Amino acid sequence: MATAAHTPRFTHPAARGACPFAPPPAYRQAQQEEPISRISLWDGSTSWLITRHEDIKAVLADSRFSADATRPGFPSISAGARQLNSGQPTFIRMDDPEHSRLRRMLTGEFVIKKVEALRPEIQRIADDLLDHMTEGRTSADLVREFALPLPSLVICLLLGVPYQDHAFFQECSRVLLRRDSSPEDVSAAQARLADYLIELTDTKRTQPDDGILSRLVARGELSTEEIGAMGRLLLVAGHETTANMTALSVLALLRNPDQLAHLREHPESVPGAVEELLRYLTIVHSGLTRVATEDVELGGARIRAGEGVVCMISTANRDEQEFPDGDELDLARDARRHLAFGFGVHQCLGQPLARLELQIALNTVLRRLPELRLAVPFEEISFRGEMLVYGVHELPIAW
Repeated sequence: MATAAHTPRFTHPAARGACPFAPPPAYRQAQQEEPISRISLWDGSTSWLITRHEDIKAVLADSRFSADATRPGFPSISAGARQLNSGQPTFIRMDDPEHSRLRRMLTGEFVIKKVEALRPEIQRIADDLLDHMTEGRTSADLVREFALPLPSLVICLLLGVPYQDHAFFQECSRVLLRRDSSPEDVSAAQARLADYLIELTDTKRTQPDDGILSRLVARGELSTEEIGAMGRLLLVAGHETTANMTALSVLALLRNPDQLAHLREHPESVPGAVEELLRYLTIVHSGLTRVATEDVELGGARIRAGEGVVCMISTANRDEQEFPDGDELDLARDARRHLAFGFGVHQCLGQPLARLELQIALNTVLRRLPELRLAVPFEEISFRGEMLVYGVHELPIAW
């Protein structure tokens, strides 16, 4: 049986391998040889590395593993991430019952029926962006001109945030999500974004609109600071994740021309293709973190109270026991069991919106750009290995 006394075999983060879409080879090795193993973190502390699909589902569904980053032993994956978790907390870093109380205030905003009603507006935004991108040109950076502005415009629309401020909140987000950001830089970016959202929330009290921030104000249950924290979570997560999934998905399709051809021939298969791309790419490459609140037996290991765990959902989503030939992109695969949105009570609240945006984005790009191709050699693409949300910095394309 593995114990906490084991010397860590692996480090976090681990070196990436030859395939930029794949998890680090060391974590795949761990999955095969010691799926619950010890790792060394950036500050010399140790944690448990969980790599198998079934074990990660068990952790994320078990209330004995806390999402509260203020608990002793909670694993921080960088100095900046530790600072990020020390500010005004959001419900994703809370346990029940407080987690459920706050999350319920937003659940109705992201139910499938309400999100689906946004389809015409999101399609209009996607078409407008591509109209602008393709006007008089045959090449562009897909990240800057389509993948990033699409979810940014949508989340601004939903929250009631002025899109003209996008450069500001996108820059703050980059600082907050950089693995190598100093605690001082993270603290400053947190404060700037908090001040902005608190001021905006105060404005909604006298000038309400139809956005989520105004509806939270109208409930009268939260302080301005709490609403600002919710706004920060939705604003950052609402554009960073979908933007990077969109660009990375297009790149993965271009690197798998047989799969791209299949999708062009069968556009009705886009929803299933999005699930497979979510599985294959899993842009949260740093894993999901928890800390045990009591001793737990898991997969032959005893995880003691106060010990942290890092759930590597990127390896779980390629677990051969769940997804045979998991290192292959197969758009015909039933990938709905993937953990890209997490699992259990903390799974991503905005996943219906993310799915809809990805479906519209991919369908629109493939339909509008039949000659789509990379404008630079694949080897020149710069990947976001230093970010907590994986992706590409730029995606030069031509058509």
